[in-house]
Amino acid sequence: MADERADRGVPRNGFGRSARLASLPLTFAGRAVSGWGRTLAGADADEVTATTLARNAEQLFAVLGSLKGGAMKLGQALSVYDAMIPAEIAGPYQEALAKLQTSSPPMPVADVHRMLAEQLGRGWRERFAEFDDEPRAAASIGQVHRAVWRGSNGRPRDVAVKVQYPGADLALDSDLRTLERFSRLFGAIFPALDARALVRELRERTMEEVDYRLEADRQRAFAAGFADWPGLRIPRVVASAPKVLVTEWLDGFPLRELLGGRGTEADRDRFGHTVVETMFASPARVGLLHADPHPGNFLVLADGSGLGMIDFGAAATLPDGIPPVLVRILRLTAEQDSDGLDRLLRAEGFLAPGAETADVLRWVGALADPLRVETFHFTEAWIARQGARVANPTNRAYRDTGRALSFPPEYALVMRVLSGWMNILARLDCTVAARGLVERWVPGFAG
Repeated sequence: MADERADRGVPRNGFGRSARLASLPLTFAGRAVSGWGRTLAGADADEVTATTLARNAEQLFAVLGSLKGGAMKLGQALSVYDAMIPAEIAGPYQEALAKLQTSSPPMPVADVHRMLAEQLGRGWRERFAEFDDEPRAAASIGQVHRAVWRGSNGRPRDVAVKVQYPGADLALDSDLRTLERFSRLFGAIFPALDARALVRELRERTMEEVDYRLEADRQRAFAAGFADWPGLRIPRVVASAPKVLVTEWLDGFPLRELLGGRGTEADRDRFGHTVVETMFASPARVGLLHADPHPGNFLVLADGSGLGMIDFGAAATLPDGIPPVLVRILRLTAEQDSDGLDRLLRAEGFLAPGAETADVLRWVGALADPLRVETFHFTEAWIARQGARVANPTNRAYRDTGRALSFPPEYALVMRVLSGWMNILARLDCTVAARGLVERWVPGFAG
């Protein structure tokens, strides 16, 4: 596990959280009216719009940061797309997201010990030779402690002990239900985002995450399926309970510390290769897809051997691999077959029959650039160009296509994972032979 600190605690005052969210539509509307007045007075319309979007983004994510809990989960889910945010609001947006990651007081030690006693038994201390009360890492629903596990064979093992915040399950469900009601707010920042569908799907995934036994089962499956994988290490599960998970400890630091072109080019390329191959190989090898695309879920191992993969609370169950219809969409997009893609999307009900002017390939086709060449250099400039087109409500392709395109939730999750990692790879600034990896691990892609 990385030695890091993040937001702790899940606020329990549901009324206060809802009130803060409820205040946002009025504030956003007030800014819109103010901007309209400034435009009538002769101010530049584009400048007014950019200023309004920036201030809305700043306030929205400041509120998310103060809410923690489910709101923080949504902020983390959105954060992988910040490379696609238009340049005029990227600064305030990224600053707000940085605040979202800042530290706050950890769970009281007494609560940690009480949770351990409830989950592992009153004699929980006997299972550990050492237990560090100071948390080493935290997330939206729990925090991680370093400890030494005694083990049945008497040999001590360094372990990570993830302890869930008391009441996290109830608070998260309440937060995300509230956020779903206010999901239209995100249209002011992400005009091409179906925020209600995202929040609904996020709530379903998050409520799975609060059961650490389910996470343990998934982690065991990944650890077994990738036990011989070069350059990748998945910590084994040592013990589990509904709200406590004990796994092997990994020394390293989060991959996000290499974003922005930090570190060596060779390392970034190597790690990018591992991320892409793991993403496409896991449905074939273990029938699961890690569904939390976040650079904190891969650790650069301290021994230099590669990456460690952690946090398996969110996963898509794909027993037959990536759904064939998504493979066909991916292949037709890579082949730039506009007519074939249009026919397939209409036949599968992903594109409204009446959307006569829709052109999906023209709107999002460039996102398949990495699959059209032997090796592809993922850069922030490249993904920013795609974002300027895909997330631009003034773009005719967005108006004609974006609003007419709809993926069922079970497919939307896979697409969100793929697009999320694409954004992260761009921020990593790496070169990957992605096409060959997809041809190897995704049956049907090569035709």
